[in-house]
Amino acid sequence: MFKTWLTDTLEITHPIIQGGMGPYSTNGLCAAVANAGGLGIVSLMGMGVQHCDVTPVDPITVFGEGTTEEYVERSLQQVMRQTRQSAGIFGVNCPVSAEFTRAATRLLNAVIASRASDRELRDRLKVVITSAGDPRTHAALIRESDLLWFHVVPSIDHVRSAERAGVDAVIASGHEAGGHVSWQPVHSMVLIPGVVEATSLPVIAAGGICDGRTVAAALAMGAVGVQMGTRFIATKECDFWEVWKTRVLQSSDRDTVVGRGMFGPMRLLKNRFADQLVDKTLEHAPDLLRGRPVGLDPEILALELAGLSRLVTGGDADGSLMLGGEVAGRIHDLPSVRELVDRIVTEAEQIVAELPGRLLSGSRP
Repeated sequence: MFKTWLTDTLEITHPIIQGGMGPYSTNGLCAAVANAGGLGIVSLMGMGVQHCDVTPVDPITVFGEGTTEEYVERSLQQVMRQTRQSAGIFGVNCPVSAEFTRAATRLLNAVIASRASDRELRDRLKVVITSAGDPRTHAALIRESDLLWFHVVPSIDHVRSAERAGVDAVIASGHEAGGHVSWQPVHSMVLIPGVVEATSLPVIAAGGICDGRTVAAALAMGAVGVQMGTRFIATKECDFWEVWKTRVLQSSDRDTVVGRGMFGPMRLLKNRFADQLVDKTLEHAPDLLRGRPVGLDPEILALELAGLSRLVTGGDADGSLMLGGEVAGRIHDLPSVRELVDRIVTEAEQIVAELPGRLLSGSRP
């Protein structure tokens, strides 16, 4: 069993965080990860998209009728019920991009209000993770609460903003990760040790993490834990559609592409839709090749909305937008969350224990 800053601070068994993947529900997945001894995460994005200028999908399709505040309260209470026996620990994830500022403020206020009125929720909902934007925009609101605050950074430069905002830890997410990535492609092997060297804050590793080998590698690079998104999609308890899980299992390491999305570039599992989005993105190729941000073309937004809608309403395997990381090529089974977490931790512990002997003998791991 690994004991790190992450496990000790959160009082969790394993230093594993489930990535917050929106605009979909992750309530069931969050509960399963918390019950397995990791940090489960409720994705808030889809509960607030009606307050965003570039709404990706109608929240009613995913969460039913209700207000943003009702969505948040129902989701948090669902996770509470499903983790009561294990007293599992969980958190929330919220994008803080410029396009999402109004929605993020409303979502974060709803979480803080729910915790204030429920003692058990205060004890077990311990973390807010912000991503896809400048953390300083919501620093005052978050720091007024007693929530631990982690922020996702895609480059070493972004660590400075996180430090100035007053976050408690950073999640260094390499360019091979699924979903939203940086315009400049800094991958995990460079990013994670670079961030560890650049800050005194605890660093959680993300991007390409899926098994004991990658967890052991992340710890060796100085991380206090890992965050996994794509690997948790391919689990029995994940709330996502079967067509998405199947696509992950069918993918090779070369079956992802990066195209422009509402919050910037995003890594997708390859299909006909993804190719269309990339073709439209490449119309801005001169800027992309120089690492310059590409503006949100109305045609790109329309494509993204169509791909999301086809996923949540019918699961069109070739016409849906399905996010996923390069690590999909290393995922070949659909275990339960507990089976997956236990397997990963056992593998990582074995690798760490055997490493000195392998170095001396030169034997293959």
